[in-house]
Amino acid sequence: MRLILASTSPARLATLRAVGIDPVAIAPLVDEDAAVAAAGPLTAAEMVQLLARLKAEAVLDPGVCGGAGFAPSDLDGFILGGDSAFELDGTVYGKPHEPSIARERWLAQRGRSGVLHSGHWLIDHRGGELRGAVGRSSSAVVHFADDIEESEIDAYIATGEPLTVAGAFTIDSKGAGFIERIEGDPHTVVGLSVPLVRKLVHELGGRWTELWNR
Repeated sequence: MRLILASTSPARLATLRAVGIDPVAIAPLVDEDAAVAAAGPLTAAEMVQLLARLKAEAVLDPGVCGGAGFAPSDLDGFILGGDSAFELDGTVYGKPHEPSIARERWLAQRGRSGVLHSGHWLIDHRGGELRGAVGRSSSAVVHFADDIEESEIDAYIATGEPLTVAGAFTIDSKGAGFIERIEGDPHTVVGLSVPLVRKLVHELGGRWTELWNR
């Protein structure tokens, strides 16, 4: 049984491989800004869940999976979509993209705590046919060190790592040294809660261990 990952996130891919799953990764090609704008006011948890669902569903579009060399009927297994966002003081932050934005966020969040939300949507497409879908979001509280120097922030931003991740930080790479502790599932902060995905697989009648292929 295969897992099709509706994401090209290196962190999600590495997380799955670390737990014994080598998925088929397909870029979902979702216009996230347009989707969120069309949905109207959303909480952080609702937003990441919406985008996770849209990404998983997008993979079944012939134009999307076709670009990766597949027809929808070729996608035999479970399709997983995910999305993440960081919430600080009620404001939701996605990927900063620009160094100046990343620096501003780090100056605001050092010595403080915020919540990382990750949405998950799992489609049962075993046999190449749509059989069902379930989804749920998870969250974890991230506590940042209060002694982070501006020179450290600048050096971290210069690596480029924080520019393409929600909240401008990681816990599985160079950003780990700036985080004092996590309350909740650490995998949620990476962008994919492994225990939650296991539960979703079971809800759809699958067996987690059957996804192991490494």
